[in-house]
Amino acid sequence: MLVECVPNFSEGRKSETIDRIATEIESVAGVVVLNRHIDVDHNRSVITFVGGPDAIVNAAVMPR
Repeated sequence: MLVECVPNFSEGRKSETIDRIATEIESVAGVVVLNRHIDVDHNRSVITFVGGPDAIVNAAVMPR
């Protein structure tokens, strides 16, 4: 089973912060970041990633 997760972040002006978030997400085994969208005007970002159900939960909500 493949699950997609598309969280929004209240950061769209610091690309290095979004890069760090995406790197942490993708560091979870079995998770792949498909896309990231940064909206500077609205200071929002979206990172789309996929993986198995357990991996997605670990990538999305588990503290590291």
